[in-house]
Amino acid sequence: MAGRTAWFPGHMAKGTRQLEELLDKLDVIVEVRDARAPELTASPLTKKFARRRPVWIVMTKRDLADKDITAQWLGHYKNNRREAWAFDLLSRQIAPLKQAFTRCKPKYRELRVAVVGIPNVGKSALLNLLIGKKSAPVGGIPGITRGVSWYRGGDFLVVDSPGILDPRSGAAVQRALAWLGCSKADVIGGYDTVACSLIDYLQRQGLWHFIEEKWGVPADPEDTAAVLEAVGRRLGCLVSGGMVDYTLAGRRFLESFSTGKLGNLSLESPTMPAAERLQAPEDGDEDE
Repeated sequence: MAGRTAWFPGHMAKGTRQLEELLDKLDVIVEVRDARAPELTASPLTKKFARRRPVWIVMTKRDLADKDITAQWLGHYKNNRREAWAFDLLSRQIAPLKQAFTRCKPKYRELRVAVVGIPNVGKSALLNLLIGKKSAPVGGIPGITRGVSWYRGGDFLVVDSPGILDPRSGAAVQRALAWLGCSKADVIGGYDTVACSLIDYLQRQGLWHFIEEKWGVPADPEDTAAVLEAVGRRLGCLVSGGMVDYTLAGRRFLESFSTGKLGNLSLESPTMPAAERLQAPEDGDEDE
């Protein structure tokens, strides 16, 4: 585990165990991903559980992503015989997903669905749309793990799970997840360090023009700290003496990116060379 991020809270480990115990009781697993980086934000449970149950992909935050690249991802998953949809959850339009539920043949009287995903990809928002914000947990179901909450969504039952990160993920992957707000920048190097890594990535991928058009800050591939300083000045992140507060500048930059204020940006596409992709390493790989 040398070089790996050891942070894996107890509730994540417990949630993983509970889902493993539930698999035989489930009909479908709905995995929520961020449309801007659907492979990076894949749940660590997906490959493990896909061997035993169908896993459907729901890409959220479609309104924040490049629509053409999102279409590429949908085609990619279709070509690989994966069920996949892309939604803007703010529009509350998820009818295609609910219609897909009606085509399933449940093992039991009612279809049983688990919603999984890493933190902050929109899992809770999707759950609320499936069951309604005022839905209360249903009573105990025979043979089901204690402590697991089931909710009724019309003709189906839904179980929620905690946001679970991959405990094998190295620092580079954790930083990339922090760009999207899926991990905490302040505990994996600091806002300024994480912001500089995003600046570097956007420049290398030819995406910095979005930021230059928005804020008038030119690229500088040789000095990401200088770019962050310019961003900080543009955003007024100054301390006494006119010096830039790099931590505040990094935080403001990351918040602007993760909330889509810098434009419709996708961080990865199906056509990217494997070496450039952001997804978590496979078993046995080493970080950086």
